[in-house]
Amino acid sequence: MSYPDDRQYTADHEWITVDGETARVGITTYAAEALGDVVYLDLPQVGDEVSAGETCGEIESTKSVSDLVAPADGEVLSVNETAVETPETVNADPYEDGWLYTMRVSELPEDLMDADAYAEFVAGQSA
Repeated sequence: MSYPDDRQYTADHEWITVDGETARVGITTYAAEALGDVVYLDLPQVGDEVSAGETCGEIESTKSVSDLVAPADGEVLSVNETAVETPETVNADPYEDGWLYTMRVSELPEDLMDADAYAEFVAGQSA
């Protein structure tokens, strides 16, 4: 499995792309496959302050309910209404159409991984 190299990844299997102070957040293909069919998203609200490593929502699949964990500190600017209305978008295209929310980043944690490091991390979890 390969991961886009234009973003950073967390140990919680989420990705973040940062452009200046604005970032887009989603889950990885690894997470999408592990979850199974996504059926419901409970995303943070616009204006919410989120903190890196803290729960900010939930993603429900046919298999389980998992926490969404903020990859950075900041304020939620928008949510992907298309993904909320059609959660299967997250499974079909987690890196483009299936993004979850955007945020204004106030601080990025130092433990974010690039694509190669994340691939190694995932390989270690599968072993």
